[in-house]
Amino acid sequence: MARFPQHNEDFTGSIARLALDSTPAKPTILRPHDSAPNVVIVMLDDVGFGAPGTFGGPIPTPALDKIAKAGVRYNQFHTTALCSPSRAALLTGRNHHSAHMGAISEIAYGFPGYDGVIPRTTATVAEILRQNGYSTGMFGKAHVTPMWETSPAGPYDRWPTGLGFERFYGFLGGETSQWEPALYDQTQPIAPYSGREDYHLTEDLADRSIEWMRLQKTSAPHKPFFLYFSPGATHNPHHVWPEWSDMFHGNFDEGWDALQSEIYDRQIKAGIIPEGTSLTSRPADLPSWEDYPDRYKPVASRLMEVYAGFLAHTDAQVGRLIDAIEELGEWDNTLFFYVTGDNGASAEGGIHGVWSSPSFQNGEPEDPEWLLQHIDDFGSVRCENHYNAGWAWALDSPFQWTKQVASHFGGTRNGLAISWPAGFESRGEQRTQFHHIIDIVPTILDAAGIEAPNLVNGVEQKPTEGVSMRYTFDDSAATSRRTTQYFEILGNRAIYHDGWIASCFHGRVPWMRSQAVPFDDEHERWELYNVGDDFSQAIDLADSFPDKLAHLQALFDEEGARYGVFPLSDETTRRALPENRPSHVDGVSRFTLYPENVRMPELASVNIKNTSFSLEAHIMVPAESCEGVIISQGGALAGWSLYVAEGSVVYAYNLYGHVLTEISAHVGALRAGDHRIGVRFDYDGGGLGKGGRVSLRLDGVEIATGRVERTVPFIFSMSGETLDVGTDTGSAVGNYPSDFAFTGKIDHVLIELPEQAGSAMGVDVAEGQHRAARFSH
Repeated sequence: MARFPQHNEDFTGSIARLALDSTPAKPTILRPHDSAPNVVIVMLDDVGFGAPGTFGGPIPTPALDKIAKAGVRYNQFHTTALCSPSRAALLTGRNHHSAHMGAISEIAYGFPGYDGVIPRTTATVAEILRQNGYSTGMFGKAHVTPMWETSPAGPYDRWPTGLGFERFYGFLGGETSQWEPALYDQTQPIAPYSGREDYHLTEDLADRSIEWMRLQKTSAPHKPFFLYFSPGATHNPHHVWPEWSDMFHGNFDEGWDALQSEIYDRQIKAGIIPEGTSLTSRPADLPSWEDYPDRYKPVASRLMEVYAGFLAHTDAQVGRLIDAIEELGEWDNTLFFYVTGDNGASAEGGIHGVWSSPSFQNGEPEDPEWLLQHIDDFGSVRCENHYNAGWAWALDSPFQWTKQVASHFGGTRNGLAISWPAGFESRGEQRTQFHHIIDIVPTILDAAGIEAPNLVNGVEQKPTEGVSMRYTFDDSAATSRRTTQYFEILGNRAIYHDGWIASCFHGRVPWMRSQAVPFDDEHERWELYNVGDDFSQAIDLADSFPDKLAHLQALFDEEGARYGVFPLSDETTRRALPENRPSHVDGVSRFTLYPENVRMPELASVNIKNTSFSLEAHIMVPAESCEGVIISQGGALAGWSLYVAEGSVVYAYNLYGHVLTEISAHVGALRAGDHRIGVRFDYDGGGLGKGGRVSLRLDGVEIATGRVERTVPFIFSMSGETLDVGTDTGSAVGNYPSDFAFTGKIDHVLIELPEQAGSAMGVDVAEGQHRAARFSH
């Protein structure tokens, strides 16, 4: 009988001319070894080391308690001190600069360690697990996609679905509203909150995670899953149901100094920190509670109450995940990492706290009188609140500093708990080995019995830079296998080596958004700590051991060169200049938008800031007239909108939710047929965020004029508010309901900018000068 050549060398059967004479070989299903665990990573956001009750904090965290009691907790675990860098390091097992994520993706710019483009040479743990038979899902905050790749034009290969996650339900940026989030299901924008008064994002993410785990285990019972649950809580805006924040009423009326001491006392008593640990002092730039104005103390207390409710509520959703895993019968063989934050507590709310996040994100702190007048808004859809910097410092007890400050443990020390009942015997114990977030990937691969691959999708891989923590699970006395670790964020830097750490606070306090501080001058001073004896970095030994300090400084330079840390910079807004980062709309000064242009990300679409512009919408009015939003950008706390309502054409400009300027003309019911509704804005110039003259037009005729006295200089929203044609998704810019859809027909909207203003920022931020220009037409 004739045999035929086999073109697939993996085929184990035989092939003849007819199937009856051939032997099939059943295709195989790729699976890891039989005892490979499910893996869950919970990554909270902006939670200080001393915030959760599990680590001595004032906020009960029973789900975190459960993980710690079922396994081990770590009191010397570290992150990078900032959002995107920690997340890239977590997913790749490489240092954040090696993964090209030296800062948040919103300010990625043109150097390899900072371009925000995770290279193919650093495949994510999701991709590795997927290729070894795991189901993979991410639910929540991603914050690792280049901002110029977040539009409908993609590309999508650096969205979560292109980074190894078969299932993605969440958001791409650094923050979003818990009430009206800018969500994606895979790569499609969705609005699950629409029409619901019972919606909260963290609850929704838990619902979807549980649904996904159930589907995996009912569809493929023998296939392990990898769940990455990163809800974006407790990053601002601090949004939570009143019943959660009201549980903490009055708990913080003694202020941040007292809170720091209370946390410290509990940490000592519970053995979370060693006996003899020093409680570090408050930064000189932060007022004491005693010196803080009595008039604003109720505001500060309420902001902290809301935050406490937010963290408690978030932990409760994690508890639901745990319950669901137990109900599935998968608890014993689930390796569960509960990482309490991607950095220390956030001091970005400033001295007085925040009602409107865009205000501080644009470098314009709010008048505390405004917060006092709007105290009842905190936690609700009406604002994007953030607590005072003093609370952040207290919640990082016993350490110095906060988020962003990578030189000190207040920025980088986060509580971690790990459980795996079938994988190790220790229960309720503490581990003191020095570890870093890059060590989680090697730990997962070790537990799953998977070798770190040399090739992924045909691309040679950089060696994994973390070390497995598995050796610590059942050996509390084991010597730490992480002996060296550098830290750097926005110029704040440190190097740990063999129990010592050299630390350089660069000089820019975290609540100053765009302050630039020179390097290597009097603002900088290197400090030296023996953290083997000085757990909290309280006793500076730089003068006593100058040779040790010099050695560590040289080691930082070696590690920095090795991992792509250089060049150092503390710039934020300048990094977004067009010469530093790509844009699909670079140099474009004429934009034609269509009704399909909905949920267009701000950093990947037309930018009208700090420049003149003209806008003309070509619409068709039906016989019964029409109303609704023609075009909008931003949301309730900053943005602009052109709409028709109650017989009036209105241009609205919203400055931080504080000032809503409306230029309108009552035109009655528009006649049926084609019309052109337009706006012309003549920018005053003379710098950033200035005002200008508005001309409102109907069919080429000016129908109203007015002025906008101040404008937003940098960004309308970091919480996902977008540009929309024919509606206003998310929160509403003006005095109309959300999703106030236009009831006529929009053919297109034409926006024209001065020729040199079609860039990412529209103006040279470094010079702060408006370049006078006229429209080419």
